[in-house]
Amino acid sequence: MHPDAPQFFNLYADLLPVYDALEQALCARWPDTGVRVQKSQIAFFDRHGYAWASLPVRRRRGWPERCLVVTFGWHSRVEDPRIAVATEPYPNRWTHHVLVTRPEDIDAQLLEWIRLSHDFSVSKR
Repeated sequence: MHPDAPQFFNLYADLLPVYDALEQALCARWPDTGVRVQKSQIAFFDRHGYAWASLPVRRRRGWPERCLVVTFGWHSRVEDPRIAVATEPYPNRWTHHVLVTRPEDIDAQLLEWIRLSHDFSVSKR
């Protein structure tokens, strides 16, 4: 686990195992992954970012009381009930946010979406 991650989750220690499962899964798949702990998010990157973990700043109605927001990007919108929010900040660049509450939520489907994001980030110039 990145040494600064526990401080990021200072007030949300119960979500640290969820984050740890995410970091372990991503670094196992892409060993050259860089991890950057910032004020509002933790970024996973190679040349470009391909996944992000954050805490919800503004919780929307229907969201879990406490959750980790896992974000990935792709060239098109992914339609799935697990995706809480999808936006297109730039043409053909979609940002997707998935809410996770348990380590088990870091599953094959989420990791496949992140793989698509990783492949997409590698293809950027």
